[in-house]
Amino acid sequence: MNSMENQELTQNKYDATLAKYNTALSDAEVGAQVAAIVEGKVAENNTPEVKKFLFNCIDLTTLNTTDSDESVMKFTQNVNRFDEEYPDLKNVAAICVYPCFAEIVKDTLEVEDVKIACVSAGFPSSQTFTEVKVAETAMALMDGADEIDIVISVGKFLSGDYEGMCDEIQELKETCKEKHLKVILETGALKTAENIKKASILAMYAGADFIKTSTGKQQPAATPEAAYVMCQAIKEYHEQTGIKIGFKPAGGINSVNDALVYYTIVKEVLGEEWLNNSLFRLGTSRLANLLLSEILEKEVKFF
Repeated sequence: MNSMENQELTQNKYDATLAKYNTALSDAEVGAQVAAIVEGKVAENNTPEVKKFLFNCIDLTTLNTTDSDESVMKFTQNVNRFDEEYPDLKNVAAICVYPCFAEIVKDTLEVEDVKIACVSAGFPSSQTFTEVKVAETAMALMDGADEIDIVISVGKFLSGDYEGMCDEIQELKETCKEKHLKVILETGALKTAENIKKASILAMYAGADFIKTSTGKQQPAATPEAAYVMCQAIKEYHEQTGIKIGFKPAGGINSVNDALVYYTIVKEVLGEEWLNNSLFRLGTSRLANLLLSEILEKEVKFF
């Protein structure tokens, strides 16, 4: 068999996988379905209990050009201090940083049940050599990362090179072993519901433990419509395989209402089983103080 035949067989494998799912989506229909959920269901979830839960789902994130050992240490110490100052509230789910700061977080973090997440593999553009992505991911894990957030090769996906995109995810998942791999689709660059559905399925098929909307570095970032399509993909994938994949909206989550919208979409599409921070995360930092302020019914600027 020559290389051209091999390539066709591989491409057919991915096309056959996608054929098991409904990917012919209408953006207008998705928009209408999301509007109905938001209008009909969000208000009932606007409770102190849901807000406490959402706080416990936050990946508290600092991904700034100006980050330093000192600033990341202070960032982590705030998470330690939260346990002392608010013993009745559950802490954030994770601290998310660049890979070079994993060791600082590991050495500083004193509280249990808060994971160390690192963006890796050429974040945020994913435009570097696969070997570099693997090396960066391995180094982050060696320095203490519990979770790795990577971006799909968007260019490969959009040009139809599903094999190239999936092989890379597979290789990075093999590097992570039992540690969680969160795969960012950069839904703003994918543009259509059909593309988002296809990318979701391929990412899960290739080994993602979580699928995530956005890096926050490109606009538009997370949208309720993208979230709805991704949750539908997770639901269908679970029905086909029995495997539960997590969901993480990130980027542009600017208000408590935004968080309530994503919570409601997960609840309505995936159900109560997904309402835990092993399967649902929120990638944000500004939301932490906003949620705390509403939970405590006074303005709080803790983080």
